[in-house]
Amino acid sequence: MRRRFPLRLLRQGLTCSLLAAIPLPAVEAQYTGAPYSNSGYSGSASFEGYLDSVRSRAAREGVSQATIGRMLSGLTPNPRVIQLDGGQPSRSSTPPATAPYIATHVDAARIGRGRERYARDAGMLPAIERRYGVPASIMLAIWGHETNYGSYTGDFDLARSLATLAWEGRRRALFEGELIAVLKMVDRGVPPYRLKGSWAGAFGNPQFLPSVYLRLAADGDGDGDADIWSSDADTLASIANYFRDAGWRPGQPWGVRASVSPGFSASGSTARLAAPSCDRVHARHSRWLTVAEWRRLGVTPQRSIGEDVLATFFQPDGPGTPAYLLTGNYRVILQYNCSNYYALSVGLLADEIAR
Repeated sequence: MRRRFPLRLLRQGLTCSLLAAIPLPAVEAQYTGAPYSNSGYSGSASFEGYLDSVRSRAAREGVSQATIGRMLSGLTPNPRVIQLDGGQPSRSSTPPATAPYIATHVDAARIGRGRERYARDAGMLPAIERRYGVPASIMLAIWGHETNYGSYTGDFDLARSLATLAWEGRRRALFEGELIAVLKMVDRGVPPYRLKGSWAGAFGNPQFLPSVYLRLAADGDGDGDADIWSSDADTLASIANYFRDAGWRPGQPWGVRASVSPGFSASGSTARLAAPSCDRVHARHSRWLTVAEWRRLGVTPQRSIGEDVLATFFQPDGPGTPAYLLTGNYRVILQYNCSNYYALSVGLLADEIAR
């Protein structure tokens, strides 16, 4: 899903892992559901008729006829995919508490497995960190959050799922583009047996979308293959490449827990600018001030962070609950999945893995 939006799928309202159908609180869902209809294709109720238009586009974009025939012949729409897409939560007006979500996603088992991976991959992680400027703990936290370190990556046929979603028509521009990207992956040499994933088209250990894979999947072990399905090195390098592309600032934390003085009021620090994307997510953050300025207002970081670093104040569950100073790197995590619940839990999981 992006970025500044390089892959800028957020401009279309979706990030790659959001498409992986990770359940997020409804207040931060980026799209709403729609009922299943077999007449979603503009101008024809025929699924096969729609695929003819995809075949033409794929050919124009250089996909081989062999791949087009191999991947699109015999496809049928998947009603389960339409059902799942239609069941996505709509936005609500009151954010639920973050604490239960964090407790579920920053649990002892996920922390423990992350530390085990850290130890297992200790020989390769420093080189990946140096190359991309992204901490190993962040890479591992994304992997842990997305697929629990590869334990579940999805078993939906990607071509069938994406063709179904594109034909249904509600977000055709997005999903048709991803379907074409799947065909290009096969032309590039990715074997079709690997093309399984979430109902919405995300796959592999980091749950990339096909277009993301084509742009940012990286060969971390030098064997000539960007294998985000079974290679730790390629998975971690690909996540790091995604974050570098999204603007990660080396040497800065994603954020820090903060203590709040009794006299502090967040009401005087509300954001003054409207975010161009993920508006409800960013609207919950304060305006940007330096850490030194936050100190003077009564917000004290609990860990080391530069006094000149710009940060926003975030106390998602209200006064008397955990508060944070969030840097620009938190915004980078949001580009992976535009949800405060997601980004905060990734940052906290990364901290625990590195502890």
